[in-house]
Amino acid sequence: MSDKIKIGISACLLGEKVRYDGKHSLDHYLKYTLGRYFQWIPVCPEVECGLPVPREPMHLIGSPESPRLITKYTGVDYTDLMNRWIKKKLRELQKEDLCGFVFKSRSPSSGLMKVKIKEPDGRVRMGQGLFASAFARRFPEIPVEDDQRLHNPALRKSFFLRVLVYKRWKDMVKKSNKKTALVKFHERHKLLLMAHSPQRLREMETLLSSTDLSHKKLINKYFLLLMETLKLRSTMKKNYAVLQYILRHLRQALSVDEAAELQESLEDYKRGRVPLIVPVTLINHFARKYNISYTEDHYYLRAFPEHFILD
Repeated sequence: MSDKIKIGISACLLGEKVRYDGKHSLDHYLKYTLGRYFQWIPVCPEVECGLPVPREPMHLIGSPESPRLITKYTGVDYTDLMNRWIKKKLRELQKEDLCGFVFKSRSPSSGLMKVKIKEPDGRVRMGQGLFASAFARRFPEIPVEDDQRLHNPALRKSFFLRVLVYKRWKDMVKKSNKKTALVKFHERHKLLLMAHSPQRLREMETLLSSTDLSHKKLINKYFLLLMETLKLRSTMKKNYAVLQYILRHLRQALSVDEAAELQESLEDYKRGRVPLIVPVTLINHFARKYNISYTEDHYYLRAFPEHFILD
């Protein structure tokens, strides 16, 4: 990726000392490993809205739908100050062309999930931080994730896969507004979508064949289905079905022994003996060996750019 994809991130995760206690929450993996591929756009709601470092810690009080941001010890209410800043910041971020956002877990401003909210009766509910909630409402199409969840390899892969697909979508829409471009985009992502939900794939193909929708409505409906489908879990069973689908297309080009070798690799994956990358690598090997163009068009076999490190 010669042009780095922009992703928003809570500033403390990049090592900026903006926490209430004057410390940071540096995530070395995000900053130094993934920083080679992405341009991080740091955001700290508390500091950017005018609060000092260090400062009194804050928490959320009220209903999960509309909590108030209150200091823990002196009871100062900073909700209105924060909301004014959020309104301005969202307008600025709209111009940044972001393709994702990584939020700081459990933060009363930036927590994406499981943020404690104390109700008037003393009960504690879970919700979102003020900024994270507003961002998700304003940009529902942009992939978002909690920094702690990114420690899970499967969730990490899912998030950055959605970021890359979202970037390709934006590039496609900017380049061409024709249905032919949309159909080509779909064909290149078809196997990827199949690995997440065969049923959703059928819905999307039915949508593409429809003549009842205007092009604008078609684009919008397809995009929503695209991003929602990629949020669904890609399982071993679904991946195995995709690999078998690919094998049927390659079999004629392979020798009997090569087809058997590939089938054995698929079975090893199915039994959990090898990771998905093993049969995928073998498929790409045979594709290069016999110059099989079919595989070159599918992002499933090259979901991430070469040398991209997620593990």
